[in-house]
Amino acid sequence: MRRFLIGMMALLVTHSIQAEVRAQGVLSIVAAENFYGEIAQRIGGPEVAVTSILSNPNQDPHLFEANPSTARAVSKADIVVVNGAAYDPWMKTLLEASPNPKRMVLDVALVTGHKIGDNPHLWYDPGTMPTVARVLTAQLTLRDPPNADAYRRRHNEFVDSLAPLPEKIASLKARFAGTPVTATEPVFGYMAAALGLDMRNGGFQLAIMNDTEPSPRQVAAFEDDLRQRRVKVLIYNSQVTDDTTSRLKRIAQDSGVPIVGVTETMPAGMTYVQWMVTQLDALQAALTKDAAR
Repeated sequence: MRRFLIGMMALLVTHSIQAEVRAQGVLSIVAAENFYGEIAQRIGGPEVAVTSILSNPNQDPHLFEANPSTARAVSKADIVVVNGAAYDPWMKTLLEASPNPKRMVLDVALVTGHKIGDNPHLWYDPGTMPTVARVLTAQLTLRDPPNADAYRRRHNEFVDSLAPLPEKIASLKARFAGTPVTATEPVFGYMAAALGLDMRNGGFQLAIMNDTEPSPRQVAAFEDDLRQRRVKVLIYNSQVTDDTTSRLKRIAQDSGVPIVGVTETMPAGMTYVQWMVTQLDALQAALTKDAAR
């Protein structure tokens, strides 16, 4: 709660949002990532028009380049939702290219108390989405007071829809806390911590995330963990791969270490909760399979 209040104060001071009633039309919301876009649509309902920029789980989000249509959408938006923490720096460029004092920017890293240098995959932290929902609801009610009750109602419905996720996390934590696992990147890091898993090879993961070469010692330690089966699961970022991570995947396969694929973008046709629970189901199956050996 303290982190949320600090984030809210910083957000309001930074953007100086003023309450205003729309004369006509709907509020335009642009979300840098589609899982934040889902929150905006669920809470905003028919009173908003949402555009999500990153929405393809088969595309490396780090290679995204904004096009003119993306720039136009951002320039016309009433509200923009960015992940922050240097995950989507192209959004900062687009925002600076079209200054608008009335536009509100919801920086998820800011409102959740994170900064550049922290693990930017904030949506894997179970506490992130409820915080984003609260901040977004507050801003929608400020901008559109006549529909405030509808926004609050849909906010409560959205928060209720998140219930299966903490239930699943609690169930897995009770069974598998302390289990050693590893990953090619820290994409799943916040969730692994929530599950109480013992995540290994953190230095290697940071190097891959920062697009730098892991040291030979880091690579050797990772490979040895897989070959000696010191880890029970390899969590593999299937959206961002290179020769090094592909090699680790092959070693895991050859060594009989179960592999669980995760992505940085929500697949089409899924809600955020469905996406998270599906990946947790896969992790549960992998851990259960290893325990049965």
